[in-house]
Amino acid sequence: MNIEKFSSISGLIDLKEIERVERLGFYHSKVSEVDYFTIADVCGWFESLSLAKPNTSRLKKNLLASKNFVKGPVKDSYKLHARLQKALEKEFPQFREDDEVIETIDSIISKSLYSGTRGYIESLCRQINASYENNIFDGAAVLMRRLLEIMLILSYEKLGIASDIKDPGNEYKNLNTIIGNALTNSTLSLSRNTRDCLDQFRKVGNFSAHKIHYNAKKSDIRNIALDYRAAIEELLYKSGLIQ
Repeated sequence: MNIEKFSSISGLIDLKEIERVERLGFYHSKVSEVDYFTIADVCGWFESLSLAKPNTSRLKKNLLASKNFVKGPVKDSYKLHARLQKALEKEFPQFREDDEVIETIDSIISKSLYSGTRGYIESLCRQINASYENNIFDGAAVLMRRLLEIMLILSYEKLGIASDIKDPGNEYKNLNTIIGNALTNSTLSLSRNTRDCLDQFRKVGNFSAHKIHYNAKKSDIRNIALDYRAAIEELLYKSGLIQ
């Protein structure tokens, strides 16, 4: 079940903020198989559904005050109380089905890299691997482009230089512009190999997403896989998601 469908069947748009967090926490625990989350994760969930971004201080206060949440296993993380988890499993029996489990042998991005980062990143990595392994090469290319964009933005945010890639309306610029900045940004300070490959990753994803008469081949993905994995690992470190 994708997030848009879950949002619809759970009536997410009509719920209070803390109730949205309960259901989204449940959803991502089922999809990503990670049962805890951070405030940043919640903000990412809301943004992906075009919901108003929570006030982080208020949200943290409400999470700590609610009996439906307990502290997670890492600093500043939270998880659903077992009682609520069990209740939501009864409310949404769809998750008992096994047909949406993503089977993958981690051919593009190793699980050791993305495990324990953020739920949506883990889900993207599994989808990239599964797409490649099941010969869905256009899908893999588009997802790889998406993950690259997310990791660049998270790295800029972690380093306190997000304004470098935002327009006057405080929205993030397109990936082409972000990459142009990343190539010369001394604070981001990417390795030479990553700088040399960034635009190639973007082009492969763009071709699959926008070029009418183009279909990605296995070789298109295989030829960039090693450099892509290295670039994502570098950005995971720069974004602070791995130590």
